[in-house]
Amino acid sequence: MRVYLVGGAVRDRLLGIEAVDRDYVVVGATPEEMVALGFRPVGADFPVFLHPDTHEQYALARTERKTGTGYRGFTVYAAPDVTLEDDLRRRDLTINAMAQAEDGSLIDPFSGAEDLRNGVLRHVSPAFSEDPVRILRVARFAARYAKWGFRVSHSTNALMRHMVENGEADALVAERVWMEMERALAESQPAVFFEVLRGCGALDRLFPELAALFGVPQPERQHPEVDAGVHALKVLEEAARLTEDTRVRFAALMHDVGKAQTPRPHWPDHAGHEEAGVKVIRGFCARLRVPNDYRDLAIVVARGHGRCHHAAELPAAAMLDMLEAIDAFRRPERLDQFLFACEADSRGRAGFEDSAYPQAIIVRQAFEAARTIGGSSAIHAGMSGPDAGKWIREQRLAAIDRVRR
Repeated sequence: MRVYLVGGAVRDRLLGIEAVDRDYVVVGATPEEMVALGFRPVGADFPVFLHPDTHEQYALARTERKTGTGYRGFTVYAAPDVTLEDDLRRRDLTINAMAQAEDGSLIDPFSGAEDLRNGVLRHVSPAFSEDPVRILRVARFAARYAKWGFRVSHSTNALMRHMVENGEADALVAERVWMEMERALAESQPAVFFEVLRGCGALDRLFPELAALFGVPQPERQHPEVDAGVHALKVLEEAARLTEDTRVRFAALMHDVGKAQTPRPHWPDHAGHEEAGVKVIRGFCARLRVPNDYRDLAIVVARGHGRCHHAAELPAAAMLDMLEAIDAFRRPERLDQFLFACEADSRGRAGFEDSAYPQAIIVRQAFEAARTIGGSSAIHAGMSGPDAGKWIREQRLAAIDRVRR
């Protein structure tokens, strides 16, 4: 029995990153031997065990054979005669197909260390094409390591495109697509995830609502980048600079999806795209089973970002309507999320990346003034029932007017 540290822990050590999880492969053992040593079996599809003391994962070396479509169509073989190289060969990228022996030596049969040095994301073998999840994983790794100049190799991109054209990506279930997208939104450069998918043709299959934005023109005076798809990814980039909140990043990405729905004769103007975008977001989130908090914030931003950009000109009633639509008085954190997304939209234009966004200050000042009036204020003033609601609104309008003089 021989034990090796494998995968991300080895990769991250070579990159100088502290590993979050440590996974091990065991060569030359049987499940019965692992149990006899005190390991607890937890794998449903193949032999995986938890260490009795550290609770880290130990998997028996295994090979896989494609027997059906999608990422579940595999037969797993795990036995003492499976070698370490056999196990590493089934992995996705060369940078994830390295192992470290107990004496600290590196086992690297597929030149993963060289690809790390060169900043290349390259598949290990043609077996990569048997699992469509790997398309999403490569795009996510590209988003994670783009800050260091990593790129997807031409051969791997060609293989992913071949997989898409053969319909492999169509077998991905909604939950897995969303899980990988949510993880990608948390990476340092999440826009790269969508760029890689677009480059291999997977964006059209997995996220057609976003793919439809590319080629849609916008007025050059407000949008020097012109293309609505380019703008969406630039807004996502700016959101990533502003906050680590993946809900804000999602809302920023989706804020203009309605522009692909406006009639072509009306291009490059997109009157009514805000409400059209709400319908697209609802469909997107239902199809991929996106959590409600992501969906709800994206809808608020899609509807309200244009109004927020004109905060300085809004009358008090329109300002209060916007704050109420955000649900800011019950959920103040929602206002911060909304303003981050709107600022990202403003800065996500060619030449505006470092521009100030004074509208956020204006909206926050109005909110702080209005939030001082609430139910307790109405009770103190002797108001109750419907009259109390009317009184609160009138007082909030007056407070907004005062702060803006």
